[in-house]
Amino acid sequence: MAATIKQMVTTKVADDYLKLVRQFPLRPLRSKHDYDAAIGVLKALVARADDGLSPGETDYADALSQFVGSYESAHYAIPHQLRTPLERLKYLMQQHAMKSGDLGKLLGSGPGHASLILNGKRELSKANIRTLADRFKVSAALFF
Repeated sequence: MAATIKQMVTTKVADDYLKLVRQFPLRPLRSKHDYDAAIGVLKALVARADDGLSPGETDYADALSQFVGSYESAHYAIPHQLRTPLERLKYLMQQHAMKSGDLGKLLGSGPGHASLILNGKRELSKANIRTLADRFKVSAALFF
């Protein structure tokens, strides 16, 4: 009977995973269009992450994130010495001529909150991360 339960669990994971693969096949991203589509799929999964993803959905998101990361490394290289999410945020803000007031408006929290984030006194929330990933057209994983 244990083997039957294991088969059912494996089938469920496979079904969830394969459903996503059918919707957006896992393969290298070769164009901006492919990249934008992949980001859209990841955003939908991240938006549901608070409610919990199935193991198959998590595996799919992890795999798709690898393809997104490869594309970003090739097309939107961020210097390797930027190791923390805060350093990456500051770099992206500089590249987009964005000030702390602009960050506050983007996050809908005002300049005081943005200042706390930029000074390392507040961490980015999941909602902030989704907003930043969308604004800068990067993977949300960059801010974790």
